[in-house]
Amino acid sequence: MLTRLLVSGLFAGAAAGLIAALLQLIFVQPVLLHAELYESGELVHFGTEAVSAQQELGGIDPLRDGLSVIFTMLTYTGYAFILLAGMAIAEMRGAVITGRNGLLWGVAGFVAFHFAPGFSLAPEVPGVAAADVFARQIWWWATVLTAGAGLWLIAFGRNWMAWGAAAMLLLAPHVIGAPEPDTFTGPVPTEIGAMFASRAFGVGMAAWLLLGCFAGFFWQREGARVGATQAA
Repeated sequence: MLTRLLVSGLFAGAAAGLIAALLQLIFVQPVLLHAELYESGELVHFGTEAVSAQQELGGIDPLRDGLSVIFTMLTYTGYAFILLAGMAIAEMRGAVITGRNGLLWGVAGFVAFHFAPGFSLAPEVPGVAAADVFARQIWWWATVLTAGAGLWLIAFGRNWMAWGAAAMLLLAPHVIGAPEPDTFTGPVPTEIGAMFASRAFGVGMAAWLLLGCFAGFFWQREGARVGATQAA
């Protein structure tokens, strides 16, 4: 079981992480670099320099971009192990895990790790006002855990009591509210912040769907291989 988990997690996480990293370099990083120009003061909101500065955002930094790819692959490998642990438990309860229904696991992972926290604590570009980092981290992790537990109850709960508890778990962090700054100020135009949030969600959704598909596929394949080996 451990070998099956490790092999499936490494292959699924590396593949999904590589694709996620490439999508981030193409769609997300240019928006971040643009926001950093406003944070540093090189651009001013409603300034006339925006057009010329935008042309400088397509540069490639091998060291920075290479590290970004590596860390993204490591991050999604960690996500893969979490997802596969859930798949293993579900399989013990009689569920059949495949690459196709792994897409549903990917959707659940996206909701738990991206959409649920981002609903009240949206992805932020550099230079925007933000609450205390420690408070946001506590709220983020609490939201991920409650969302994950709620989704598990929706999928495997057997009565209305379980589904009602799932709804409460999903709603609780947002009813309590995410940490917010005292004032909303910052030099970055709202259009850039909105574009960053939408692209971060889009890339996250694509990456998690692929991760779920890859995890289900490799989990099923490794299970068949182990079964064939034991039979022989």
